[in-house]
Amino acid sequence: MNAWTPRRWIGRIGLWASVFILVAPVAFVFFWVLSLSLKYDIDNTAYPPIFIPPEPTLANFRHVFSESPMLLYFWNSLQVTGSATLAALILGVPAGYGIAKAKAEGVAAVLLISRITPGLSYLIPLFTLFQFIGLTGSVWPIAITHLVITLPIVAYVMIGYFESMPAELEEAARIDGCSVWQAFWYVAVPLARPGIVVGAILSFIYSWNNFVFGAVFAGRTTRTMPVAVYNMLTFESFAWGPLAAAAIVVMLPVMVLTVFIQREIVAGLTTGGVKGG
Repeated sequence: MNAWTPRRWIGRIGLWASVFILVAPVAFVFFWVLSLSLKYDIDNTAYPPIFIPPEPTLANFRHVFSESPMLLYFWNSLQVTGSATLAALILGVPAGYGIAKAKAEGVAAVLLISRITPGLSYLIPLFTLFQFIGLTGSVWPIAITHLVITLPIVAYVMIGYFESMPAELEEAARIDGCSVWQAFWYVAVPLARPGIVVGAILSFIYSWNNFVFGAVFAGRTTRTMPVAVYNMLTFESFAWGPLAAAAIVVMLPVMVLTVFIQREIVAGLTTGGVKGG
């Protein structure tokens, strides 16, 4: 019997058509930005638009690195994102474990609300606090404010993992003489590794791409990458080529990270979505 029946062919065609419809707009925007970054200004303002540059150039990328301290901004973003992600893992993994074992659904709901609350709601009190304690002018206020983004993500992901974990494993460890913290560290954490990886990746991506906190708390030498791209805009004219090149530079680390660890993301999300997985 032939496995490829007409119904299966129709289902496969429908699946690929759905994927194309969902992915095509995103892919088109990305390749259009890439096209802008590889063209001269005269080609970027041509009509009808030129999608494939006749003479690709790297002049826009050279302009980005020569006209602005992009490496400094990259280092600032790395410090902010790395610190915020690490702190979120240190605080969020135990918090997710405690919330899951205590079955504190209300606390989990508060975490979700704090994640979906607009970042602008936190700006004024945080800015006042950092001014009072004298932390302004460095990257640390930005890293601390990014915990508003990263900590709820890690904690909420870990709640799902620890809730789906068989309780018998930790009970056996407790019977063998482990304390609560030992059972958490030696039993729960190793089993929840896929969730920790997913939480870290999502935290890194959201923190790296955040613009609001960096725009308010960053100074001239503490700007992050998204803020650096915004500062390339001028009121006189739009330099589409350098602007697109800067956007590509900002997106590149996240894209490379996602490509290399996409299997971890898929495996982690799938494992966390299965009860007892």
